[in-house]
Amino acid sequence: MPELSSDVLVVGGGLGGVAAALAACRAGRRVVITEETDWIGGQLTSQAVPPDENPWIEQFGTTAMYRELREGIRAYYRRHYPLRARAAADPRLNPGAGRVSKLCHEPRVALAVLEAMLAPHRAAGRLTVLLETVPVAAETDGDHVRAVELLDRRTGRHITASAPYVIDATECGDLLTLTKTEYVTGAESRDEYDEPHAPAVAAPGNQQGFTFCFAVDHRAGEDHTIDRPETYSFWREYRPDFWPGPLLGLLAPHPRTLEPVPRTFVPNPDEDPLDVTADQSKDGGDLDLWLFRRILARGLHEPGSFDSDITLVNWPMNDYWLGNVVDVDEETVNASLTAARQLSFSLLYWLQTEAPRPDGGNGWPGLRLRGDVTGSADGLAKAPYIRESRRIRAVTTVTENDVSLDVLGPYGRVSHADSVGIGSYHLDLHPSTGGDTYIDLESVPFEIPLGAMIPRRVRNLLPAAKNLGTTHISNGSFRLHPVEWNIGEVAGRLAAHCLDTGTEPQQVQGEESRFAEFARVLDRAGVERRWPDVRGY
Repeated sequence: MPELSSDVLVVGGGLGGVAAALAACRAGRRVVITEETDWIGGQLTSQAVPPDENPWIEQFGTTAMYRELREGIRAYYRRHYPLRARAAADPRLNPGAGRVSKLCHEPRVALAVLEAMLAPHRAAGRLTVLLETVPVAAETDGDHVRAVELLDRRTGRHITASAPYVIDATECGDLLTLTKTEYVTGAESRDEYDEPHAPAVAAPGNQQGFTFCFAVDHRAGEDHTIDRPETYSFWREYRPDFWPGPLLGLLAPHPRTLEPVPRTFVPNPDEDPLDVTADQSKDGGDLDLWLFRRILARGLHEPGSFDSDITLVNWPMNDYWLGNVVDVDEETVNASLTAARQLSFSLLYWLQTEAPRPDGGNGWPGLRLRGDVTGSADGLAKAPYIRESRRIRAVTTVTENDVSLDVLGPYGRVSHADSVGIGSYHLDLHPSTGGDTYIDLESVPFEIPLGAMIPRRVRNLLPAAKNLGTTHISNGSFRLHPVEWNIGEVAGRLAAHCLDTGTEPQQVQGEESRFAEFARVLDRAGVERRWPDVRGY
């Protein structure tokens, strides 16, 4: 079996994994990173989810490297796209003019920028990228991970990869099971952490729904209707107990109030996209489904450049919560993935054939599935958007009480002596596989404690995605793009720092002087560890 050795092994090439690899490489370390699809970038690329960010992201609230990624995306559009002069000159260009984010954009653009950020390290021989490669086994020695066995899905070849530090950046926390690192899934009981919205009894199988996103444009006068999905009848009739009507419809609960709220869907509105404001702290922006996650706005470009906008469909109607993909057998995983794909295809078919139009008609047959935008053969995103992972049993567990506005008040903060980053996003839990409806709570800006990234027992494995020490509830604030990047970046910098200083992560977190030394590393790298005085939302 071929063997690979490096200083740092990053398993999982999502946003956290890329950030970890980049940080370790910039610290001069040799890195191997794997990715299960053929695109690095996770949420931002293979899952096709435009970034969900805090409302102050343009001024503060993230790391310098994440800002580099954001500005690289804007620069790509300015350099390669036929933008109107006013759009090109806008320092806060929102390429898609979507409502969910100040930086809605196409997955391929993020991929190009991430690849460019990694390119010099690949050229220098510091970085090895293994695409379409997954972990299948691990070798441990007491409290240390010695090696991970990888499978190259393209060739069927098995590879043994070893490194002093192993970073789990997989979407589901796959290394936690392979290495027998202690972890938790689903919902903790109310007694465990005294969280107001936790259930009375722990429910490990109660996990947030996941989504197969897809991109569409609209070609008026053309017919791009897909074949009727095999399970369309089921989804057309499906009405969850907590839903105000059929799931395939424009009436859905408001995530916070749970009151029925009608959505609108009209392709290619005429208003100037430069007038669109994206600020979820003031307006969730999700009532106009075309604008919500629009990723290309034709009106930002020279007339005639594009016949249609492109919008990304990640809506209440294609969240799948009838089966899990975490901590279940392979047959159940495959069945859940297949059903989730069918749900997304069924939503598209309903939009093309039955969705009500303002003129009184039904269906938008001109909606065209843009698999070229998502890079897939079937037209959906390459990978499902997984909201909830296995989570390490950590030295510190962040709970609802550390984040909730109701608990802490508008100026309340939980300060951590070992803060290694910051984030802000409402406690956003989508309907779950246990039958729960939305839990959507206002939050305050929070700090990321290093203790949440340190397993209680295992010495050389670090989380770099949604697998750090949060709860089912607090995960709703920690699972978004800039926070995942921050977690991954810190994991990479911590691994490099421990190699440089001959220390272990537990020592860095537990000893004041050692943490102060690491904090200076983060400060020099532009990792913001404290918030200025701002309100939550």
